[in-house]
Amino acid sequence: MQTIAAAKFKAQCLALIDEVAQTNEVLVITKHGKPLAKLVPFENKPKNYEKPLKSKATFIGDVISPIDVEWDANK
Repeated sequence: MQTIAAAKFKAQCLALIDEVAQTNEVLVITKHGKPLAKLVPFENKPKNYEKPLKSKATFIGDVISPIDVEWDANK
């Protein structure tokens, strides 16, 4: 993890963004020696929501076939 002063980051911002994108390294921006912000590479992988929820749902009965009960909304 590299660190850079805020003033230097301001002067080289676009080049540093390109560098972070190419190297996949995190860049910490400091002000007076204290961490101020973190520039991280963008992760372009889709989140998989199915796996954490896979064992949470259960089907009770037939959920596909139509039912014989008429709803008020159908009138």
